[in-house]
This record gives sequence, C-alpha cells and structure tokens, in this order.
Amino acid sequence: MRHNKKKITLGREKKPREAMFRNLAQSLILHGNIRTTQAKAKALRGVIEPLITIAKKADGLTARRQIQAVLYTDEAINKLVKEVGSKYKDRQGGYTRVIKLPPRKNDGALMARIELV
Repeated sequence: MRHNKKKITLGREKKPREAMFRNLAQSLILHGNIRTTQAKAKALRGVIEPLITIAKKADGLTARRQIQAVLYTDEAINKLVKEVGSKYKDRQGGYTRVIKLPPRKNDGALMARIELV
C-alpha cells in the first residue's frame, strides 16, 4: 500500500521535475549557492545530500556512475567528487543550508538561498 509516501511534485510531472532538480543540483555544485523558491530549495536538499554522501565514499567507478545517473555534465561530476566530497569527508550529513530571503517582487513568491555549508 502507498500510505504516507507523499512526494513534493512542485506542479510538475516526473520527468520535468527530475530535469529541474538535475539543473538546480548542477548549479549548486558549480556555484556553491543558488537563489530559488523556498519549496524548490527544501526539495533540492533531498537530491543533493545523497549525492554528496556518495561522493564522500568515492570508491572509484561505482560512485561516479551513481552520480552520473543524476548529474550529466562532467564538470559538475568532477567538482563533486574531487572538491565537494573531500571537503565534507568528516561531516555526517547536513551539507546544505537554506536561508530565507525577501519575497520576489513581481509575484510575491517566497524566496530562499541554498548553499553548501
């Protein structure tokens, strides 16, 4: 049964939602922080934190292929494995921080900045 398995859809079907999270994750890895809506920032944590945990292990080809299933660009994969993974070697989770920002002016959407700690 499917009890208590709520998924944050953000008004998108599965494939567009995966593509959005892939792009947000790549931007976060490459730039260190991004500005987005609060809902997207909170949902992105569930995507990026497991990737960093896999990158910490970095046992070679297996870890890279698991990361390649989510991230497609070599630049983001290399930075995640070489820089970000080694940066959080001794940290047990909690790799990201979500900071609330003022609402967006045109539509009043709640905004936030998500950054790597």
